[in-house]
Amino acid sequence: MASLGYDDTDFIPGQPFRVHDSQRPQPTIITPGEAPGAPPSDAVILFDGSDLSEWESAKEPGSDAGWKVENGYMEVVKGTGDIRTLKQWGDCQLHVEWACPEKVEGDSQGRGNSGVFLHNSPENAGYEIQVLDCYDNPTYADGTAGAIYGQFPPLVNACRQPGQWQVYDIIFEAPAWDEGWLVVPASVTVLQNGVLLHHRQEAMGPTGHRNVCTYSTPDPDVGGLRLQDHGDAVRFRNIWVRSLVGYDAG
Repeated sequence: MASLGYDDTDFIPGQPFRVHDSQRPQPTIITPGEAPGAPPSDAVILFDGSDLSEWESAKEPGSDAGWKVENGYMEVVKGTGDIRTLKQWGDCQLHVEWACPEKVEGDSQGRGNSGVFLHNSPENAGYEIQVLDCYDNPTYADGTAGAIYGQFPPLVNACRQPGQWQVYDIIFEAPAWDEGWLVVPASVTVLQNGVLLHHRQEAMGPTGHRNVCTYSTPDPDVGGLRLQDHGDAVRFRNIWVRSLVGYDAG
């Protein structure tokens, strides 16, 4: 077999490898999903439409998640509270599909409201990507669908009509700390229905309501996914996550 690369080229600045280095590790092979949105072979399936075995009650840890599961989706049951994953991770790629009620009721923040909280832990709520029916429904900009809640509005409003399924593809990069000092803030890339909403946008801290957010205490290295019960019958389906690793990890 012919040589896979070269051993006489210059080293790439900042890397231990030469240009076209024959000794550089090969990328890990995964099998992509058979259809758009389908999980690849290295994904952790958080919800496949069958049950909530990967989830627990957020307000009563260790208790079953109280949301309804039917017809391949889960649905918020008002008053049961948020739910969160049993598993945790750091940097990750998340895929989640959601739909607001087809019957329009309420307006502004009172219409099809929920949220996807990244890096959630007992120490902090995490970083919320807003879920909201924003089809012909004005509200404050940093609370619209796809917003990094209370911090950054999405670049555009890419919402479909109520009742239709929407898709979030999210790349989350966890904050880095050194002896209690923030070294690198969390950053988020979000696409809704294939449209870019945020590109490596640095968060100002874990998100909150009606307050300026800061990194007041160090985040844990890993956190879970939390879905919000805001009182509306929002549905979710096809949720999966991939842990992200650096180059040459394969």
